[in-house]
Amino acid sequence: MSARTTHPSSRPASARPRRTALLGAAVTTLALLAVAGCSATSADTSSGAATPSTASGSASTAADHLTATDPWIKAADSGMTAAFAVLHNDGDQDVTVVGATSDLSPVQIHEMATDDSGAMVMREKEGGLTIPAGGERAFQPGGDHLMLMELSSPVEPGAEYEVTLELSDGSTLVVMAPARTFAGAKEDYDEGHEGHDMSHDG
Repeated sequence: MSARTTHPSSRPASARPRRTALLGAAVTTLALLAVAGCSATSADTSSGAATPSTASGSASTAADHLTATDPWIKAADSGMTAAFAVLHNDGDQDVTVVGATSDLSPVQIHEMATDDSGAMVMREKEGGLTIPAGGERAFQPGGDHLMLMELSSPVEPGAEYEVTLELSDGSTLVVMAPARTFAGAKEDYDEGHEGHDMSHDG
């Protein structure tokens, strides 16, 4: 009686090609579905569905429409001094300067006004300085100005100093202002503060 040899792998071998074919078909189907999904996403994007950055765009700020010409600071060794400039607004909305900062000193917006007794006084300007749409306003000697309240170092003639204007929409405008020796109307910016009489000696 001859021995019968069993080959365990002989039967599965006949089924293996079929399994391989089924796996290949499944992989192909998944690949096609993935491609179809990508195509659908691309189509949705190109059909006009904007991304957030495209939808929001790049909104302009008040600072985009404001320029400062002839900026300068009154030279001073210590104490107080003032900064000036002509501000131009080329936008279609009013722009308001609500504050300012400088490494030299704390800064306030001041105005010259007449008190009840008729005397000229320097005081903080409420509401800031508004530059009308398409117009201009000035920080100038004898009028509205930026008051540097307590100098941390001398303001030397010919040197340039940075002053940052703070606008009502939260944007800012950096202005480089050279220092000048100023005689002018002789406002005493070193001593002036809210309610202080302003003397003119020339």
